[in-house]
Amino acid sequence: MFSMPGIKINPDEPFELALKRFRKQVERAGVISDCRRLECYEKPSVAKKRKEATARKRLMKRLRRVRMREARDY
Repeated sequence: MFSMPGIKINPDEPFELALKRFRKQVERAGVISDCRRLECYEKPSVAKKRKEATARKRLMKRLRRVRMREARDY
């Protein structure tokens, strides 16, 4: 899961800046994405397809980077 994000607010710090820091910390911890993922039941077959798609996307990104590196002319 995740640990609960929290921030310490300085007395002279504006509320908007503290809220911005808190939102960044929540996003970094993955709280929102985790809640959305757990919002409804996902069938095992759908989860497997989603994982395969993300793995495929990661592989294509890696291959694209390698090809760009090889194509460079120095």
